[in-house]
Amino acid sequence: MTKLILVRHGQTVWNKLGKYQGQADIELSEEGRKQAAMLADNFPIEKVDAIYSSPLIRAKETAEAIGAAFSLPVETCPEFCEISFGKWEGLTYDEIHAQWPKEHDLLFNRPDLLTCPEGEGFSQVQKRAAGKMEALIKENPDKTLVIAAHGGVIRTLLCHALGMPLKNMWRIRQDNTAVNLVTAYNEGLTVELMNSTVHLSDSNLNMNLNTWVKKS
Repeated sequence: MTKLILVRHGQTVWNKLGKYQGQADIELSEEGRKQAAMLADNFPIEKVDAIYSSPLIRAKETAEAIGAAFSLPVETCPEFCEISFGKWEGLTYDEIHAQWPKEHDLLFNRPDLLTCPEGEGFSQVQKRAAGKMEALIKENPDKTLVIAAHGGVIRTLLCHALGMPLKNMWRIRQDNTAVNLVTAYNEGLTVELMNSTVHLSDSNLNMNLNTWVKKS
């Protein structure tokens, strides 16, 4: 079986301001770098075989913090890039809703039907991201892999793993540096954990998930 650790990137200034980032290449904020360092210092798995990342700097910086802890390089994969929000990138919720109310309502009510103005839809994102994840599973039998990506991308991957309709993707929460665990068996994918941020606890309380790695 292959183990997958899906990690959302740390906080950016645009996250804090409520701006839609999409494929705008926004770096981590100081808080985001602190979050990434805390994740690396308190990573819930002792052994990692390979690390993959979206090429966007906020995901790559997060992946590199983990890579430094394991002395592993980071391989970037464009398939794990965040959705292109097109004309919405750099705008806030209120600014977008004022100009594109119908499309913006679709984003939350039927994301499976949305195509962002001059951008992508989540169906396209899921197709490219899930296709790459499945390819990595086949190429890495019995390995433990980290994939550092984005909230939208990871939600689509978890919908894929759960066999859940994409229209329900917003029922899955993804905080900054959230950890999600997925196991790939011959029979299919099993989601073991979602949206864990225990590594950000002030007490540095950390879940010991080594039994997850050792399970047969």
